[in-house]
Amino acid sequence: MLRRLLVAVALLFVTAAPSAHADPGVLLEQQPATVFVGPFPAPVKAWHLRYRSTSATGEPNAVSGTLLVPPAPWPHGGPRPLITYAVGTHGLGDQCAPSNLLAHGIENESALLAQALAQGWAVVVTDYEGLGTPGTHTYAVGQSEGRAVLDAARAASRVTGAGLSPAGPVGVFGYSQGGQAAAWAAELQATYAPSLNVVGVAAGGVPADLNAVFASNDGGAAFGLVLGAATGFAAAYPDVPFESILNDRGREAVARVSKACTVELGAAAPFAHLRDFVTVPDPIHEPHWQTRLAENYLGTTAPKPPVYLYHGTLDELIPFSVGTALRDRWKSLGAKVTWQEFPLLEHIGGVSIGGPAAMTWLGTKF
Repeated sequence: MLRRLLVAVALLFVTAAPSAHADPGVLLEQQPATVFVGPFPAPVKAWHLRYRSTSATGEPNAVSGTLLVPPAPWPHGGPRPLITYAVGTHGLGDQCAPSNLLAHGIENESALLAQALAQGWAVVVTDYEGLGTPGTHTYAVGQSEGRAVLDAARAASRVTGAGLSPAGPVGVFGYSQGGQAAAWAAELQATYAPSLNVVGVAAGGVPADLNAVFASNDGGAAFGLVLGAATGFAAAYPDVPFESILNDRGREAVARVSKACTVELGAAAPFAHLRDFVTVPDPIHEPHWQTRLAENYLGTTAPKPPVYLYHGTLDELIPFSVGTALRDRWKSLGAKVTWQEFPLLEHIGGVSIGGPAAMTWLGTKF
């Protein structure tokens, strides 16, 4: 018994220590995996990964993810392209991690993953910080998400047996929370991962201005997403007051959303207001909150790679005006932005129609 305990402690030290000292994007662990589409194994080679990334405050962390590679050799010249894929809102519970959903055949973005794989491209799907790894998922914190997306691509190129090249072309894809992550990857790439050959970024339904998104959803049908985002920010930034200002109803609600996946998260407190859960009248406009929200405001840096930005005109979760404002800010900075609006489409319709078009656009960059 004692020997098994000592071995477990030693293994923990061996696997945990590199995350503090390795460079961002270093692969810490790879394990062969089987992914499913419904009850059927997907015809791909797959690995579960753990890799070094960086938190929103600049601290080293370890993030998990899944790499998918078509079994056939890449039939065209040069290295096989790689999509680093950022999923939309999956929830805050560890069971919601894309790696877990792929392993059980219930990943709801499988059709878009399949579209990329059918082209012969490899796909790496990050779980984001704290989703499937220790700690609370830093939901809606773009600074963390963007780094996790870029580092997933760097780690994927180091997977033994995957046949990927560190110099190969990389596309970034994401919608909703994933659109936020992809857009942040676009802004951060030149300084955070300059050696990564990012040839295009497709981002849709982007919550680029979280103050505006909060104002739109406070009192809305999917208010649970606001509680999830507040929980994510409090996890990312210890100086942001949240747990200390929760009332009894707030503590109960946060305990639920911290374990909830997509549907349960959105429906956690329909038509409620943030003031119903806290002991202060207007926490979002507290200086620490505003400082951290400003750090996650998109549109202050021109992305280096070209961007395909899209939005449904009737989006009920991320106002259409938030998308057009990001477009305008990026264009004013000289970014190469291809803009596509989808008339009469709400949030889910935006990805159902816009997602395949965005993936096709990425293919033109390979």
